[in-house]
Amino acid sequence: MIEITDYQSLLAAGRQEPNPQRFLFVFLQASLPEEYNETDKDKFHAGQGGELKAIMCVDKDLDELTNFSDLVSESKQMEQDWSMVLIACLAGNNGMHPSAEEAEQPLKMMVQTVQSGGDLSKYLAFDRQGFLLHFS
Repeated sequence: MIEITDYQSLLAAGRQEPNPQRFLFVFLQASLPEEYNETDKDKFHAGQGGELKAIMCVDKDLDELTNFSDLVSESKQMEQDWSMVLIACLAGNNGMHPSAEEAEQPLKMMVQTVQSGGDLSKYLAFDRQGFLLHFS
């Protein structure tokens, strides 16, 4: 089993799975909440706190993915500023790749988790520079 420490090891782990994988991406923007105080503001500018908003999502077959810089480059085409990306995987069955249609509901669930302030620790998250993030 591969320990996931970065985006490349995530892709390598996906390739080792017995069934084909479809990767689900939800891009998030961190911002200060509407009502904030100076402590909130200071924490936010120090890279802590704030609230997350889902601004775009996409699903991709593992065969379409190369490296993190390509993912960032592709996301720039959408002209949306994001600060982190949540990633989940959807496994196929009996050697069949999961379809984009099959990914719709899990993507919606990921977005709903963000919008409701739910637990994001079940997803992998990377910042815009490709560093693996940990939720506490």
